[in-house]
Amino acid sequence: MRQYSPDLTPPWKKSKPVPEVPAEPGLVVEEPVSGFCGAVIRCEAGTVTLEDRFGKHRVFPLEPRGFLLEGRVVTLVRPSSSAPVRPARTASGSVAVPGARARVARAGRIYVEGRHDAELVEKVWGDDLRIEGVVVEYLEGVDDLPSIVADFAPGPDARLGVLVDHLVPGSKESRIAESVTSEHALVVGHPYIDIWEAVKPAALGIEGWPVVPRGQDWKTGVCRALGWRVANTGEAWQRILGSVRSYKDLEPELLGRVEELIDFVTAPA
Repeated sequence: MRQYSPDLTPPWKKSKPVPEVPAEPGLVVEEPVSGFCGAVIRCEAGTVTLEDRFGKHRVFPLEPRGFLLEGRVVTLVRPSSSAPVRPARTASGSVAVPGARARVARAGRIYVEGRHDAELVEKVWGDDLRIEGVVVEYLEGVDDLPSIVADFAPGPDARLGVLVDHLVPGSKESRIAESVTSEHALVVGHPYIDIWEAVKPAALGIEGWPVVPRGQDWKTGVCRALGWRVANTGEAWQRILGSVRSYKDLEPELLGRVEELIDFVTAPA
């Protein structure tokens, strides 16, 4: 007597097998029904959490054929406990590239006003800048910016981006920025008196940055109002910088301007 398979589905109607891919942190996939695309940040029993480039999180079930990886249908599976854990994102929110080597420095540069600005940009965007080959230098103020730009002589293969503090209408900084007219130089800024203020107060555990009366040194006034040692603003800065762990600890007005400068300097000639 003949033996028949219990599966009576014709061969041409059977679904082709798809690869199983471990849902390791940092893996970028798309959930086709919703169109949500993001990097894996967590995989638990039966679910996976994705984070898109705007920081939004969505949780999806680990179903067969449930995701697209580089346009191909895959089945995500929970990674083995022995799999190495890698950070899903850099401090700037970009997808991390484990083992990536720094690129040879570009001729283009990003200038910031002072050492504190440079240290903050390095802490949050350092991984991105090394991959892109972008060097950040500081100016110790912007009073001589027009002559500095002229000496740099920006061009199509050597673009110059400048980040300015307190770039608001009518300020000295805005008048200086307007005097830079090269199409290969971009001057942008944030509205804060000092880069300190671009750090969210919540990151430091304070309700808000103190209002310092005009005519007083702003950093000294902040330290005095917060009960920090007035004589050592460098120590205060290390306290502030140490509270920053990622882009989430910075104000959007700074985030957007730094991303704009990186895009400008790295754009194809």
